[in-house]
Amino acid sequence: MSDFPELYILRHGETEWNAQGRMQGALNSPLTPTGREQAERQASILAQCDLSGFDIISSPQGRAFETAGIALARQVSHIRTDDGLREIGVGLWAGRLRSDLSQGTDITEGPDGALALYERAPEGEGFPALEQRCEAFLETISRPSVLITHGITSRMLRCIVTGVGPAGLEDIGGGQGVVFHLKNRLQKRLE
Repeated sequence: MSDFPELYILRHGETEWNAQGRMQGALNSPLTPTGREQAERQASILAQCDLSGFDIISSPQGRAFETAGIALARQVSHIRTDDGLREIGVGLWAGRLRSDLSQGTDITEGPDGALALYERAPEGEGFPALEQRCEAFLETISRPSVLITHGITSRMLRCIVTGVGPAGLEDIGGGQGVVFHLKNRLQKRLE
């Protein structure tokens, strides 16, 4: 797809496992009070945006869907889920502490965790497969949309839309409680 519709992309709020530094992948943990505050912050950001005619699509994973409900409840009546927005699979490392997995390595933490761990996870999805999944998902989007997803999946989606590709995963930016607006292949972080 060469042109993408206008997008707002949100990462879910902080979960108990985020706070503990655990790999989540396909597993789920509930939002913390901080995570709910971050989703409320996203609601305030989106309240300033005209979302008329936008599709609202969330990952089906609980932490993303809960965030979607908080961030968009005042503006929309329907949130659709799509498996294409689920978080990158971390295989055998699901539930493990990132600090245990990165001990004795040069891996460093960022706002969405240690990215290298997601690529190295035994039986994990890996970045090439995630890129294919995200490209396939984006091919299904024909209207402006709000996407509620996860840290690594959000990064990959934004790398594809901006045209920097997977090589830009480290530099594309991340974090919780913010909204990324993408239009004409340009990204703007809304806080």
